[in-house]
Amino acid sequence: MLTAVLILLPLILSVPLFISSSKNNKMLALGSSVLSLLVTIALCFMFQKNAEVQFGFELNWVPDLGLTLKAGIDGISIVPVLLTNLLVPFIILSADSLLNKIDRPNLFLGLVLLMQSALIGVFTSFDAFLFYIFWELALIPIYLICLMWGGENRIKITLKFFVYTMVGSLLMLIGLLYLYQHTSGEPHSFDLQALYAAGKSLPADKQGLVFWLIFMAFAIKMPVFPFHSWQPDTYTNAPTQGTMLLSGIMLKMGTYGLIRWLIPMVPSGVEAWSNTAIILSIIGIIYAAMLAIVQSDYKRLIAYSSFSHVGLIAAGIFAMNTQGMQGALYQMLSHGINVVALFYIIQIIEERTGTRKLSELGGIRGIAPQFATVFMIVMLGSVALPLTNGFVGEFFLISGVYQYNGWYAAFAGLTVILGAVYMLRSYQQSMLGEATHVSVFADLSSQEKMILYSMVVLIFALGVFPQPILNLTEPAVTHLLEQARIN
Repeated sequence: MLTAVLILLPLILSVPLFISSSKNNKMLALGSSVLSLLVTIALCFMFQKNAEVQFGFELNWVPDLGLTLKAGIDGISIVPVLLTNLLVPFIILSADSLLNKIDRPNLFLGLVLLMQSALIGVFTSFDAFLFYIFWELALIPIYLICLMWGGENRIKITLKFFVYTMVGSLLMLIGLLYLYQHTSGEPHSFDLQALYAAGKSLPADKQGLVFWLIFMAFAIKMPVFPFHSWQPDTYTNAPTQGTMLLSGIMLKMGTYGLIRWLIPMVPSGVEAWSNTAIILSIIGIIYAAMLAIVQSDYKRLIAYSSFSHVGLIAAGIFAMNTQGMQGALYQMLSHGINVVALFYIIQIIEERTGTRKLSELGGIRGIAPQFATVFMIVMLGSVALPLTNGFVGEFFLISGVYQYNGWYAAFAGLTVILGAVYMLRSYQQSMLGEATHVSVFADLSSQEKMILYSMVVLIFALGVFPQPILNLTEPAVTHLLEQARIN
């Protein structure tokens, strides 16, 4: 029942936030998120390292339609659950400047907790209809956050985001309903295992059709090239905490969906189209990295870097081997930590200087050495320096792609080189040189130190001690790949 606690706790505590304007709302939201994190940490220690679903619940909802409320946690879902509940406290802590300038900070905090509840629901559902409900519910808070507190042209940009995601959601629903109609027995069932069996029973051409219906929804969410055009504008235009939610957690809905729902469900379809999916992912890696190199807006640069990194995760998943799948799960965790830290750093720069343009920055290291040092560590994690968290995930991912195809691995590995180019170049422009544009830049405050130093500890801890996470995920990954084999 711990799964139910993780879903319901932020959902219930979001209610007083929506209806109250108390000055203590931030402490309530932060307390809720910290409590969720503590429950998650306890759950990780109690977790039995096997492929079984644990801490779950199952309740009949609409028996005549085969609908159940079925959720739990296994070695695959434990990573995004940990990521979500780890990052939300940091996101709330970092939101002071936003909360101080908006009219209804309680509404923002309530939306964050509502989104946290829905995200946990997405990552723990083992019934397709319940998964779809949480999938849609998770979109509502981020739509409102972007629409209400985004920058210029937020209505147009949020509408584009809305249209993209709704089209993907509709296609996924059609695919799931098609599989539902092919489940055995009466009534039909949305149970995950029933849909696995139904998908495998379909002829290869029908599996290919279902593959594209469901893949499109996940490809838009991550995004994968060429379904990405909503992402840079949305990430740049959203308030920083909205961008953190989108890049740190929400895009993992897509990568998790590939692993949990698509790969084992239509194995013949995956076999037929995985090569195409990997090629699109690799194109996205290189294309986004090249665009990141020429960006002058720091926030937009990090948005493109996120697009590039997620392409490697997708390629590793479709490599269909243990290294690629393990690397994808590990990099989901590492990327979430790194990208949230990077966007927080960009927020600090903008608050101190009034700009995100690289051409108007420079010399900050000489004024704020602690800030520059922390920035360097986070940046090195992002470019996968050994002994940082990014190295572990990218090493597994590139190894997995190499097992699939050596040439693909060579091109996918360009993410390391190109990532170093745009990150080191941007660091040089903003932190080094003479302080020609920036004459005053306060070093880290105590709260900023608490957030960023914690991120630094996580970057090194996950880089030096990856085995605890890998031990949690390996049995479930092995079992899932066995399910995805074509008999």
